[in-house]
Amino acid sequence: MKGTITGRIIAEHLVEGTPGPGREIGLRIDQTLTQDATGTLVYLEFEALGLPRVKVDLAVSYIDHNIIQTDSRNFDDHRFLQSCASKFGVILSPAGNGVSHHVHRQRFGVPGKTLLGSDSHTTTGGCLGMLAMGAGGVEVALAMAGRPYHLRTPKLWGVRLTGKLQPFVSGKDLILELLRRHTCKAGIGKVLEFFGPGVAVLDMADRGAVSNMAVDMGFTAGLFPSDAVTREYLARNGRAGDFRELLTGPDPSYDEVTELDLGAIEPMVACPSNPDNVKPARELSSVPVQQVLIGSSANGSYKDFMVAAKMLEGKVKHTSVDLQINPGSRQTLENVMAMGGLKAFVEAGARICEAGCLGCIGMGQAPGTGVNSLRTFPRNFKGRSGTKDDQVYLCSPETAAASALTGRITDPRAHGAYPKIDYPKTYAFRPGWFIPPAAAGTAVEIVRGPNIKPLPEMPPLPESLEGEVLLKVGDNISTDIIMPAGAKVLPLRSNIPAISEFVFAQVEEGFSKRALAGGGGFIVGGENYGQGSSREHAALAPRYLGVKAKLAKSFARIHHANLINFGIVPLTFADPADYDRVAAGQALEIPGIRAALQKGEKQVEVQAGTLRIKARLEVTSRERDILLAGGALNLAKA
Repeated sequence: MKGTITGRIIAEHLVEGTPGPGREIGLRIDQTLTQDATGTLVYLEFEALGLPRVKVDLAVSYIDHNIIQTDSRNFDDHRFLQSCASKFGVILSPAGNGVSHHVHRQRFGVPGKTLLGSDSHTTTGGCLGMLAMGAGGVEVALAMAGRPYHLRTPKLWGVRLTGKLQPFVSGKDLILELLRRHTCKAGIGKVLEFFGPGVAVLDMADRGAVSNMAVDMGFTAGLFPSDAVTREYLARNGRAGDFRELLTGPDPSYDEVTELDLGAIEPMVACPSNPDNVKPARELSSVPVQQVLIGSSANGSYKDFMVAAKMLEGKVKHTSVDLQINPGSRQTLENVMAMGGLKAFVEAGARICEAGCLGCIGMGQAPGTGVNSLRTFPRNFKGRSGTKDDQVYLCSPETAAASALTGRITDPRAHGAYPKIDYPKTYAFRPGWFIPPAAAGTAVEIVRGPNIKPLPEMPPLPESLEGEVLLKVGDNISTDIIMPAGAKVLPLRSNIPAISEFVFAQVEEGFSKRALAGGGGFIVGGENYGQGSSREHAALAPRYLGVKAKLAKSFARIHHANLINFGIVPLTFADPADYDRVAAGQALEIPGIRAALQKGEKQVEVQAGTLRIKARLEVTSRERDILLAGGALNLAKA
């Protein structure tokens, strides 16, 4: 890690272990963030630890996902989160303030700090030179309690950038090009770090989009240097004092290096239904679009909206297009409004929505039957939009604006001259948008609506595991497939028995009832099982249904950790060909699993009648203790 920004931050925050291939290390966490779709569990978990206040330098609770109030449940949970924040020493960012990742980098992110968030796109903070990582909620709760965050020493993938982007090409096209070349699982167990002369020509909007979607390649984090661009951004946000220069050394030591000429990148589009199904926009000119959404955690910056507004200025959207604007933050909305961008959107026929995640998490904005939806969002997993058989395409704001005018996917380079974007000297902002915690939390009573239910009890791991294969699925199964989101499901996030009814509902409508009736069992999956969102409900809800172990070809990093944290044993096929030998409905047994964990064995035998399958048990000694205890909270409380 010599000469790398990642290596420097790890060295400054290392509190346990020695970095090395495959070795587990523990890092001190400076800042945490939660959001309301995952945060309710985080605060229930933190409360269960029995501590009066958080022990990190800064903790912020964001309400940005479940902001549609169709009944009392979301509002009740927002009041719960506000009371928890006040009691435990956490700053609250209420509904309407915007997406956590944009707000955090605008107001709180600091170069060289570590940031852990209960949202996979926490990696966005890497645009400031932070080691910003997404994790399961229980790990964030433990970090808030002052515990180190544990991970295996990541490999470092350096991308050396040269040249400069063409007009109408932006950071979103850069990350889509990397996804096209390397796929959504290329970064598992690695950190992405950018260096080289091309870095200096990428502004903070470009860097934010790239760092945000680093996780959609599987990366633990995605970092840029903290340089003159960072200094200007922090100064424009009134935070010049938070700047710290962090530059790549003259001879950085990366595990692998990719050379990339920015000038060779063209407008790109991710086609349905995975972020790595990428094609050039020019090849998709025959694809009609009936919905265009601009915004999200990936593209919610001031420049993202102003370039789209300038492209639409004086024009009206195509008659077949439903055009909606989702500001990344209240601050961004105010500044876009002050610079005339909002007027251009309104006159172009766009619908202006509040600052928040909205359609990115399936909270409204679901496309119609047979409709092609073009979005500047980071993910397009099947059904994530709220429409089961959706056709969602991902693109840059430039491509979105050009396509909104033509009614089909359009290469924005045909638009004309690239618009000139003016920036305020200092972004307008009001500190009163945030709610500080009480000076002393002891007097604060936590407000609990009827939908806030206690966490289910988790028994320790038994001596052996047995049951049937409840479900067999393929490659790249996302947490949206395991545990759907959307306006119907997300209000149940603090009620595990209720939300568990939707586990694998997109695959089989009655899966939850069948799993409970059969006493639980096993799930079998392919490569990159559990990609996407960090939501720990995708582990906790299956555990509630009796899922005992998951056997896959490979796991996504965060989901692998979440399974362990809730006592589900994650196993990988020693021989991937054995995946084809296991069938749904088959009775499996793993005899002596508890003894195997206690002895530190790295392989177990899975039995199905006369069939014998070898499975790898790839866990650290700390993770073995968690599994034996039946989950991380059990172990922490013990």
